[in-house]
Amino acid sequence: MADFSFDVVSKVDLNVISEAVSAANKEITNRYDFKGTNSSIELLQKESELKLASSDEYKVNTLRDIIFTRMAKRGIALKNLQPQKIEAALGGNAKQTVKIQQGIPADKAKEITKTIKDAKLKVSASIQGDQLRVSSKSKDELQAVIALLKGHDFGVDLQFTNYR
Repeated sequence: MADFSFDVVSKVDLNVISEAVSAANKEITNRYDFKGTNSSIELLQKESELKLASSDEYKVNTLRDIIFTRMAKRGIALKNLQPQKIEAALGGNAKQTVKIQQGIPADKAKEITKTIKDAKLKVSASIQGDQLRVSSKSKDELQAVIALLKGHDFGVDLQFTNYR
């Protein structure tokens, strides 16, 4: 009998984030409280991070709220965004980096694998880079694993792909 499988991944669509950044920057230029503050939100796609910059720490926090709201409206899971510490920049400005988590980190992958094994289902889970492959002889067992993983919070947004 054939084995069935699916992949557990955690991906964020950078095109959707780019749209959210454009909309947020448009809002910032039109808002009265940001006039003359040199505030900006920049997406660095290669590094998978956002750069927020403004005149002070309070405005950087407001920028973060604006971009997070824009992303939430577009269906981006905020679990995959990790704001770093706000730093003082030159000229009395403040800046912050928000890292975008692409893929499942190794410690989270081990935690997910352990959760699957503790459920005592007849499946095998293997870590493949930044994703997990779950396979079984029964489609029902795979459905049970999906339901189990949806019921837990692992700190990253999980998607289930490649179901065969």
